[in-house]
Amino acid sequence: MILSKEQISQRVRNGDLMFEPNLDRFQLQQHSVDLRLGFKFLIPKAWEMTDQGRVALNIDHLNAAISNDSVTIIDIHEGQFFEILPGEHITVSTLEKIKLPDDLMAVLFPRSSVNRRGLSVDLTGIVDAGYRGHLLIPVRNNTQSQIIRLYPGERFCQIVLEEIRGDADLRPSRWQNNDMSITIRHEQDNEEMEYVRTGKISKLKELYAI
Repeated sequence: MILSKEQISQRVRNGDLMFEPNLDRFQLQQHSVDLRLGFKFLIPKAWEMTDQGRVALNIDHLNAAISNDSVTIIDIHEGQFFEILPGEHITVSTLEKIKLPDDLMAVLFPRSSVNRRGLSVDLTGIVDAGYRGHLLIPVRNNTQSQIIRLYPGERFCQIVLEEIRGDADLRPSRWQNNDMSITIRHEQDNEEMEYVRTGKISKLKELYAI
């Protein structure tokens, strides 16, 4: 069941659903919550300098030694803006940290007004029950020649909250409470990823059939 405005307000008043900083009257919609753009922007790097010279960065999330060196981190302040270049892809954080109770999950959607500006902010995924922390938003300027200005604090995306019926198999997210500068991380070093790395997909499906 999707929570209505009154149900969301009641959950916030009860303290089991939390937003930090607190929501203002512009953010609470009929059946969703608008989240505001934060102050941290992460820009993927295309190259780096090594002993061999200038080398293009090739990101292999299963094998490469990936670190924060693969992104440029920009922190801006109140009163400043960020201009995203034509064709540029970045990642931004939400202003709010959220805390979901164990019986609520959320789906993160773009605001239509943002997409109409020429920005691509797709349906960005599920927020698991019990999650705590900021949310990451991938953003792309789809225009060929327009520089689009982003203002921290503007309402940028929205979450729809849904109740989970029955017991949830809660597993802490790898991203939970992490510093937002971490955008690309190794996949968990587990049995599943070992089968994926070595291309043994049929064996994986055979051994782990439901």
